[in-house]
Amino acid sequence: MTQSTDNTREALLAAALTAAARGWHVFPLRPGTKRPALHGETACARTGACKAGHRKWEQRATTDPDRIRATWSRGPFNVGIATGPSGLLVVDLDVPKDKDNSNADAPAGAATFGALCERTGQPVPATYRTRTASDGEHLYFTAPADIRLANTAGSLAPLVDTRAWGGYVVAAGSATQAGPYTVTDDTAPAALPAWLLRLLESPPVPQPVTPMVWPTVSGSRAATAALERECQAVVAAPEGAGNVTLNRCAFKVGRFVAWGDIARHVVEEAFQAAGETRGLTAAECRATIRSALDSSLRKARPRDAA
Repeated sequence: MTQSTDNTREALLAAALTAAARGWHVFPLRPGTKRPALHGETACARTGACKAGHRKWEQRATTDPDRIRATWSRGPFNVGIATGPSGLLVVDLDVPKDKDNSNADAPAGAATFGALCERTGQPVPATYRTRTASDGEHLYFTAPADIRLANTAGSLAPLVDTRAWGGYVVAAGSATQAGPYTVTDDTAPAALPAWLLRLLESPPVPQPVTPMVWPTVSGSRAATAALERECQAVVAAPEGAGNVTLNRCAFKVGRFVAWGDIARHVVEEAFQAAGETRGLTAAECRATIRSALDSSLRKARPRDAA
């Protein structure tokens, strides 16, 4: 083992022990990855910890310092935190993955979660928070002891997932090829807010779409037709897809702004009305429209090449 590898292993051991000292159950992840380093059921020899039957990562996660030291003495494993046994509910605020299309400029999970808080009249909770390797965020909350919450994926808002029983997160101090996991707010995890618990137990019921009040629009015939078509697509977007649809549709119309066929403020006003009609907040619409149009203007090709 080289000096560099040994230093990395010691740093990761320290990260595992730090998490365990908080009462969080940890287990090893393959070096430089987010994948568990423990054997799978098909390869289980039914010996040692698995003598009575195969034990998965959630069952083998531990806070025992001796077991942790023994595990990390064998290699520079990243640190996984089993959220369920740790009594945690972690909100995972992701970022758009595809950097080659307009969806890459969709609002990140931090923005859509902020909009969710705004809609419910609540501030974004202050709690233990980490930045992920992909520039997303993890918000840690203590989960109610008498309720067994499961993982969710996008049911609260686009690019907002949660990890509880059956899930895990990568602990601060770990790193992948994409970058490190770092603590950005080292306060103790707050109790899961009651309003967020209610949403997790009972997902929001789709609200009826109100008729859109169409603003006065001026521009070329092609531009106004495209704007109306895309605004109607926003209004008709499926539940949970309003923000992504608004981003995609505004991006499409942005080329007409770049060509001078229609004024930007006209497009912004129309999409603002469409987004709010769909049920998005005013702030959410403004952020999404601005991001989509800025991206479209940067990427717009000349008219004769479009």
